Amino acid sequence: MALSATPTSRNRLLAALPSDVLAELWPQLKSVELPFRHVLQAPGRPIEAVYFPESGWSSMLAYMEDGDAAEVGLIGREGFVGLPVLLGADHDDIEAMVQCPGTALRMDVRAFRQELQRHPALHNLLLRYALVHHGQVVRTAACNGRHQTDQRLARWLLMAHDRAEGDEFPMTHEFLSMMLGLRRAGVTVAAGQLQKAGHIEYGRGHITITDRPGLESVACECYGIVRRSQDSLFGLSQEARDVYRP
Repeated sequence: MALSATPTSRNRLLAALPSDVLAELWPQLKSVELPFRHVLQAPGRPIEAVYFPESGWSSMLAYMEDGDAAEVGLIGREGFVGLPVLLGADHDDIEAMVQCPGTALRMDVRAFRQELQRHPALHNLLLRYALVHHGQVVRTAACNGRHQTDQRLARWLLMAHDRAEGDEFPMTHEFLSMMLGLRRAGVTVAAGQLQKAGHIEYGRGHITITDRPGLESVACECYGIVRRSQDSLFGLSQEARDVYRP
């Protein structure tokens, strides 16, 4: 009788688990498509499932009473959508919206809670990720309050590039203004400066990263701080960090 293949996942959290733990989780995980602007977690609504992205990414959005929203975090294949469930809640006031289409492994909330109790390795790893994501949220708030628009835009583009499948990904000025909590005119000026410097190309709702080192030179220190914290979760050496994109 042929042996079944050992399951593998492009999600870095799942890939970091012991192989026997991932094998036991695998029957509970369902591969799903993540279409653009699909809401995975709605404010105030019960969370029905958690998602481990394997490609693409989601924006965590905080909405105001007037309907405006600002991004407070990004989640790609380095993490998972559903932190409130891990921390004992069944809903949150933050929305998780797919910003770059991709795929994910979906697990029902009831099964997820059972697996957390069964597998301390899973529980401990996800708690460590929760701390890393909290650091990203805190750093985003500090960055948006203290740093210049071009620095903030460069930081965000690098974070998106880390989670993209290539150098080009969908993006509009309207969405960038939401991500950075800025007026559209300010984003247009900053994007124009980065394009003039040769760091990006922008047009027809897409952005292409053409000079990543140049973009890193513009970004504030916040990008590096968050990236190092994320990489430390997975035990990457400095050499690996220099060549590895999540």
